[in-house]
Amino acid sequence: MADSVPNKEEFQALHNDGTKPRIASNLNHPYEPKPLGEQSRALNRQTIMVIIGNLGVMSIGMGLGLPTVTQRPMTDTTEQVYLTQSQFTWFASLNLLAAPLGGLLSGVLLDKLGRKCTIYSLNILGLISWILLAIASKEDNDIMFIQLMASRFLVGVTHGLSSAPVGVYSAEISTPKVRGRLILGTSISVSLGITVIYVLGYFIRTDWRLIGWICTGFQVFALLSVLPMPESPNWLLSKGRLQDARKSLNYFRGLDKKATITHPEVLAEFNVLQKNIQLAEGQKMPSFWKSLRLPEVYKPLLILIGMFTFQQLTGIFVVIVYAVQISVEAGVTMDPFMCAVLIGLARLITTCPMAYLLEKWGRRRAGIISAAGMTVCMILLAVQSHLRFIPFLPVIAIVSFIVLSTLGIFTLPFFMISELFPQHVRGRASGLTVAFGLLAAFFCTKTYPGMKDAIGNEYCFVVYGVVSFAAMIFVYLVLPETRRRTLFEIEEQFRMKKPLKPTQVEMSEICIK
Repeated sequence: MADSVPNKEEFQALHNDGTKPRIASNLNHPYEPKPLGEQSRALNRQTIMVIIGNLGVMSIGMGLGLPTVTQRPMTDTTEQVYLTQSQFTWFASLNLLAAPLGGLLSGVLLDKLGRKCTIYSLNILGLISWILLAIASKEDNDIMFIQLMASRFLVGVTHGLSSAPVGVYSAEISTPKVRGRLILGTSISVSLGITVIYVLGYFIRTDWRLIGWICTGFQVFALLSVLPMPESPNWLLSKGRLQDARKSLNYFRGLDKKATITHPEVLAEFNVLQKNIQLAEGQKMPSFWKSLRLPEVYKPLLILIGMFTFQQLTGIFVVIVYAVQISVEAGVTMDPFMCAVLIGLARLITTCPMAYLLEKWGRRRAGIISAAGMTVCMILLAVQSHLRFIPFLPVIAIVSFIVLSTLGIFTLPFFMISELFPQHVRGRASGLTVAFGLLAAFFCTKTYPGMKDAIGNEYCFVVYGVVSFAAMIFVYLVLPETRRRTLFEIEEQFRMKKPLKPTQVEMSEICIK
């Protein structure tokens, strides 16, 4: 009797030692468990601490969106005290002028005081700013204006101060695979804050002082929440506080908060961190300003300054600050405050899955798609008067612009600022970059009303569309891909001037048939 010929399934089973075909998560160890830092207990601890740190950042979003919901009541000439239109443009933009100071201060505080104390400081300044808004004079125009300007100045300093600390903290407590979703918490918090202030403005249209008191109460809660946060193990190691660093790393890897490390995986990670810091100290690193000559410093600095410049010149912050006014002038027929709420919700909903999208698409592809879509939206807004047969076109274009900007151009600069800079300059370089970006934001926000009066809304939208197209080219030619790279690998990529080979994580996705 002739031997039977094995069918296709039996043949595949023979090549898999009698088992069904499988997909290996690693070429050498198909069923290797997750690293300790990616297991549920560690992830929960990392996530909770990042959420707590970002509560203060949420207040920054509320401050950014405040002019949108307060312009009408603050400039109402029937009130006993009010702002002139010129004064209100300062109210809307002074925070962005002051923000670079906070950005520079952030770099110093991050290195000197640590990540936790910097987050604590920004919450204190935020609290003072909201109190000044809430208690603004009801009887004297000049006193009210001074109080509001002081409030907005502190909002700006807090804004600059908040742009880097939580992102740096998130990057240093997490592993490369989950780093993206944690760093993104800052952008989600800003979007949530903008949405909350738009919703408050929808329901409270005349009493902006009440809005100030509500925000004050929230800021007190955010301030108290920071108290239980552990300091970053990286910063503790850089200051020679070895026992505290071990406790912190144990905690963020899901273990007991002890001064000794017993788990071999955590011990190996601790030794690598310690070795990198000792190596940096042994090299007698130059001062920050001299470090700017190093390729691993000046290259990411120039790239991120370029990203922040395009972020602002595309009109993203202008839409945030003047959402209600732009909606009315673009021909939106629905309640402009409801349109502002839709803009806030669109940004928030789009920001939430960004960690997944950035890991799925990579940073470069997300940036290119974002800039290309923003270009189309701005051109549609510019020509909408000739396309009135398309219903709700202005609303669709504005909301789509917000969604697409959140997919890349708005989010990426803040996201990548925590990835690109080396450890020894991360604090100050982040602060300098944020300062430049916020200075550009002030310029765009302060000049928008004059620009609109000079050339009209349609041509403003054309300018923003052209800049969005230029941003797409910049991302394609210049922006590096950091997906699934460790912070050390990213630093080496800039230093060695050559692309990286696929990482072990990428190789582990190969399917063995």
